[in-house]
Amino acid sequence: METTPNTALRAWRVSRRLSQDAMARAVQEAGARIGEPNDASKRLIQRWETGATRQCRYAYAKALEAMTGLPIEMLGFSVRVMPDGRGGHDVVREAQPRPVADAHAAPSPYGGIWLSRYQYFSSGREGTFEGRHYVVLLQHDSRLTVRSLPGASSNPDSNLSMDLAIDGNVVTGTWREETSKEGYYRGAVYHGAVQMLIEPTGRRITGKWVGFGRDMDVNTGPWELVFQDASTSQTSIQDYSRPPEE
Repeated sequence: METTPNTALRAWRVSRRLSQDAMARAVQEAGARIGEPNDASKRLIQRWETGATRQCRYAYAKALEAMTGLPIEMLGFSVRVMPDGRGGHDVVREAQPRPVADAHAAPSPYGGIWLSRYQYFSSGREGTFEGRHYVVLLQHDSRLTVRSLPGASSNPDSNLSMDLAIDGNVVTGTWREETSKEGYYRGAVYHGAVQMLIEPTGRRITGKWVGFGRDMDVNTGPWELVFQDASTSQTSIQDYSRPPEE
């Protein structure tokens, strides 16, 4: 039977300039870091990329998600839903209840699709503008990874990522944005830090960003993440892979 290569996974690996051996080591290291050890090998990476293996075992799936910040559906894998909540070794996508955030409680399941909105002042255009992205948010214990969906930016081809940590209802971390090569900022890359608070509903995270401008000055502005959908299935990802409305 003819197999279909996993071009999404290979594209991610190549974009990070990783060999298949290095990719396997990174998957092992990510698994050890999140308490889901695995024995990923170069041969396994090859089977994934050629499409010989289309479903991902639970430990590998969690390691890949922790390493890339993306759901495995966006890495070219299919997901089989099993009734026991974990399916033996197969990862499962099920919406979980979203409890009220509490400063002394264990981290809540915030994974899903969110709307990211931030404001910034453009000295060149002498005005304040808003950047909007639909993003997928994944949680691993007290760590959150945020990655923009393809084509889901108010500025075409802008890619946004955030790496965050939760402490009670406080969220702290870093952000990075690669702007469009065809846009006003001509492919410039901006990065900085962010400090946010989770509102009691658990459906809005608000705060401030700080970062460097083109004139090497330090800028800041408001930033918020607004919950949209608990599902990160391929269907949901496709639904939100579009520019957000104003």
